[in-house]
Amino acid sequence: MRPLDKAKLCLRIIKERKAIDPLLFQVEKLTSITDYFLIASGSSSRQVQAITRHLQKRMREEGFRPYGIEGQQEWHWVLLDYGDVVIHLFYQPFRDFYDLEGLWIEAPRVDLEDGDLVGG
Repeated sequence: MRPLDKAKLCLRIIKERKAIDPLLFQVEKLTSITDYFLIASGSSSRQVQAITRHLQKRMREEGFRPYGIEGQQEWHWVLLDYGDVVIHLFYQPFRDFYDLEGLWIEAPRVDLEDGDLVGG
């Protein structure tokens, strides 16, 4: 599966649990660790937990297992590493505080409707 297709699959899955304000960045030209960052929020730590567990289950059904998962103790910022796609799930106040969107401002965003790059 192409990295963009995997990222779109992750996006569809997290939307099934009402992830808030998802953003997809293409970072392959800016870092060697991954091709795409998918960032989204939950309105509570419990929702972040539900999104995370649902994503893990559905990705496993699709044949993908994460290389690593961080942040499952507090559920404020969970990182799931699927190789060419890294997902950051935040409890909203922590997303605002860490501002990954600002940190990766130079990364082109992927239009979530048609998959085209925006900017970059």
